[in-house]
Amino acid sequence: MIAKAEVKFIRISPVKVRQVIDLIRYKDVPGATALLNNLNKGPCAYLKKILKQVTANAKVKGFNPQQLYISKLVCNGGPSWKRFKAAGFGRAVPIKKRTSHISIELDIKSS
Repeated sequence: MIAKAEVKFIRISPVKVRQVIDLIRYKDVPGATALLNNLNKGPCAYLKKILKQVTANAKVKGFNPQQLYISKLVCNGGPSWKRFKAAGFGRAVPIKKRTSHISIELDIKSS
């Protein structure tokens, strides 16, 4: 592990984030950035931001981002906001607004 970053309490469902995470896991940093720029999904904005953050962390440590790849990328569920919505016949149905915790680690490519 060269560098790592973590973002917590993101207001997007972990299921939606995992769809995009599976596409960029174990890719090199420039390739993952290019894929996120061309993908039309909601979590891409959050993932671009955290990837930029962890790349900056690696640069501070003196590593070249061209030599790094995503060694670990995990999205866990955070706490859910519990809300209620009006339903027919005077009832209320629960709504769970889910949050996510994303952690990413970079490592050097072994050639």
